[in-house]
Amino acid sequence: MSATPTLHGQLEAMRPQLVRFAQLQLRNDALAEDAVQDALMAVLEKPDSFRNQSSLRTYVTGILKFKIIDSLRLAGRERQIEVADGQSDDDAIDALFVADGHTRDLPRQWGDPDRTLEQKDFFRVLEVCLEKLPAQTARIFMMREWLELDTDEICKELAISATNAWVILYRARVRLRECLDLHWFGNRPPA
Repeated sequence: MSATPTLHGQLEAMRPQLVRFAQLQLRNDALAEDAVQDALMAVLEKPDSFRNQSSLRTYVTGILKFKIIDSLRLAGRERQIEVADGQSDDDAIDALFVADGHTRDLPRQWGDPDRTLEQKDFFRVLEVCLEKLPAQTARIFMMREWLELDTDEICKELAISATNAWVILYRARVRLRECLDLHWFGNRPPA
């Protein structure tokens, strides 16, 4: 299904805000533009994925956050090769290796695969716990903790008072803690 012209117009209108947000995070105009472009393309390629459970701006910002994280991770893995004056690109690349073909610098440690898998399992359990919350409670929790929206933005978006938002966040945290205690940490309540 192709995106409607209305969606194109809405996305184009929010583009400057998205670019500013990405520039603040990435500190690089070209990377920010690429991240925003990728986020907008993700929305346009699958417009049916947006189910009006939040505002379009919140939805697109959520996608953009993942694109920014991907960009930061990629930048952390890439290494710029510095070419000295009068040095060709090939000479600069050759300088990274010793005569026997091994690299001059050892690669950094990749981390602990078991710990990475454990983290994925934790987020799977957290997702299950979030699904057990009432929809509005889970939504407010995710807006605050995942999208990092401030309380005023959440209240405006959902037309609720700040007091109500804080009560809902408190309840969400208590229920998530109970769920994680039971399903992740294995602390069963006394019978």
